[in-house]
Amino acid sequence: MALAAIQCPLGSSRAQNLARVEGHVRAAAAQGARIILPPELFEGPYFCREEHSEHFAEARPLEKDEAVARMRGLARELEVVVPVSFFERAGQAYYNSVAVVDADGSVLGVYRKSHIPDGPGYEEKFYFRPGDTGFKAWATRYGNIGVGICWDQWFPEAARAMMLQGAELLLYPTAIGSEPHEPDVDTRDPWQRAMIGHAVSNVVPVVAANRIGDEGGQRFYGSSFVADQRGDKVAELGRDDEGVIVAQVDLDRLARTRAGWGFFRDRRPDLYDVLMTADGSRRQ
Repeated sequence: MALAAIQCPLGSSRAQNLARVEGHVRAAAAQGARIILPPELFEGPYFCREEHSEHFAEARPLEKDEAVARMRGLARELEVVVPVSFFERAGQAYYNSVAVVDADGSVLGVYRKSHIPDGPGYEEKFYFRPGDTGFKAWATRYGNIGVGICWDQWFPEAARAMMLQGAELLLYPTAIGSEPHEPDVDTRDPWQRAMIGHAVSNVVPVVAANRIGDEGGQRFYGSSFVADQRGDKVAELGRDDEGVIVAQVDLDRLARTRAGWGFFRDRRPDLYDVLMTADGSRRQ
């Protein structure tokens, strides 16, 4: 079974962005990909660079979001799975969400981003509530997938929670690049290494899809990749490349390998109570 990540620039026109992503989904499917991951919030520029209330008008309920609707039709046509990142409005609440679209075009459900960053160039707490869905594994036609969103990818707890619920693949749609307040800081390598760590410690392939291009002086560094269960990068795009990468996985063989390593056999949840507290104190 083949996995794919899409990497591309995302400009100001929703229609153009949707057409661009659709073209890449078709290209990935033509190469045999069955689970295809676009970048985070691909309907427009990464608006969280600054705090402007007019951006709230771009949010949509699940059933009215253009990207979700378009990818549902495309998934049904091509018989592919597409996790669709979108700016979700639910009543008076706003979330950074992913709709998991199965290969028949159905929406299996929505994951809402749990970890919300707040810093120069990534001021997401102004726009998004912390997600209330918890971490999930989704039973798609081609296997069980766990989907985290960007900042989630730095947290090993999120990866492990998805794996414990049966995920066989971990996918992370992303929007990350330069640090406006620290122009000499390059987070590309730590960003990749954090997810490669999830691949190794969970014996699972990891897919990350990022955007590219300059958006108001903030440059997104691409470098989308697929890592195998050993942590080896088996497919990768450069900092400025537009396109798709495709990698093959054997889920049955991976399941045997995962069991053989014994990481899940030897876990000690009875000793992990400090993880349930904010300050590391032990519950009485």
